[in-house]
Amino acid sequence: MSDEGKKEEHTWIEVIDVYAKDLVDRVKELIKAGNVRRLIIRKPGGDVLLEIPLTAGVAVGSVMTLFAPVLAAVGAMAALLTMVKIEVVRVKGENED
Repeated sequence: MSDEGKKEEHTWIEVIDVYAKDLVDRVKELIKAGNVRRLIIRKPGGDVLLEIPLTAGVAVGSVMTLFAPVLAAVGAMAALLTMVKIEVVRVKGENED
């Protein structure tokens, strides 16, 4: 068997500090990005508030419909906090540009 058709995936984590008032918009942007595998929203102290697993290859229009309840929860959390950290787990295939 040949492994020529398989892509090797590389995963990395990016941490973004966000004002809570901008949280919902930032989460929407990250969901639309397409190469995000998971979002973890944390308090500044590091406690996990919400973990959002994302599936690669889902159409953007349906993603927003599927994540509407999650975005509502994110908005409710944002009302209670001033700052949060978003941990973004990204994936890139070796053959992608």
